[in-house]
Amino acid sequence: MITAFLLRSLDRKIIAAIVILLAVAVLVPVLNLMTAPTNPLHIPTYIMALFGKYLTYALLALALDLVWGFCGILSLGHGAFFALGGYAMGMYLMRQIGSRGVYGDPILPDFMVFLNWKELPWFWYGFDKFWFAALMVLLVPGLLAFVFGWFAFRSRVNGVYLSIITQAMTYALLLAFFRNDMGFGGNNGMTDFKEILGFSVQADGTRAALFAATAIFLALSLMIASAIVRSKFGKVLVGVRDAESRTRFLGYRVEHFKLFTFVVSAMMAGIAGALYVPQVGIINPGEFAPANSIEVVIWTAVGGRSTLIGPIIGAILVNGGKTIFTGLFPEFWLFALGGLFVLVTLFLPRGIVGTIDRYISRRKPKTEATPPALHEEGVDAKIQPAE
Repeated sequence: MITAFLLRSLDRKIIAAIVILLAVAVLVPVLNLMTAPTNPLHIPTYIMALFGKYLTYALLALALDLVWGFCGILSLGHGAFFALGGYAMGMYLMRQIGSRGVYGDPILPDFMVFLNWKELPWFWYGFDKFWFAALMVLLVPGLLAFVFGWFAFRSRVNGVYLSIITQAMTYALLLAFFRNDMGFGGNNGMTDFKEILGFSVQADGTRAALFAATAIFLALSLMIASAIVRSKFGKVLVGVRDAESRTRFLGYRVEHFKLFTFVVSAMMAGIAGALYVPQVGIINPGEFAPANSIEVVIWTAVGGRSTLIGPIIGAILVNGGKTIFTGLFPEFWLFALGGLFVLVTLFLPRGIVGTIDRYISRRKPKTEATPPALHEEGVDAKIQPAE
């Protein structure tokens, strides 16, 4: 039943995007592992890891598009959900180090030994098991989104006020995680990971598996997001976005629709953070920085808000450009990013994908609305009685 619901929600563009992502999930690891470094088709491990990071950003942008593009909630705090998912995975990876750490303590992570912690805090219990960490990747961002959304949406906080509150939430978490007594590594965060599920994090095979998992999760999330927005539930979401008061007047509990979508989006962002950490090798409070959440908005706007595919393209293009531009002109990157956002707002308000869709729709020939003529030129067409 669920499978049929998901499949019915797919259009040609979504199917094409999913097929491309699944092909990339297979092809890139194969070209990395099965080809010699001298082969022109060989993809180096560092390139694969870099694009794996881009795919996690694409998943984060997709999560934002679900609430901003289809529900009208401009969240400037999705970086917090991303970071919380990353910290949940980082805690699992730290527990896997064991006695191989710098101080050789089989239980306490190195930063706790350095800070003279005597025992493991209670909220670290269970993170030695992967299934528990995976559950927390979903539960912690989802629970925070539920509590935040419950109070915000019931109070009918909208527009710029809601955006400011989400950014304040992110900044508050940034200040909290910077504290050493929080038990999350303070300013340095967590790093020096050794293995995941018994496999070395640095091994080429593990990195290939992480890349493939990221592409698969992105394809699955795209399918789920498409199912949500193309269902009757999604039609109501668009109504909430475009005319919230009228939708409420029709009898819909608007806050419930917003809350569900916000929680699902937060969980998707948490998954993105969990996939990001083992590929990058570090998680620290800098991921909570409000500027990170603002960048996600730029990726979504550049690719095309309310298109689902657009944010994925925007995240990959902007971060690819960032990698190139910061290598050539590092001091000018922020100016280039701001200028890009201004240019897109002025000249491509629908984003890349939205503009292309509009151009294609205008190029399609319009079907005639009038019925076919009942007579030819100069000859009257008469309806003959049936014999």
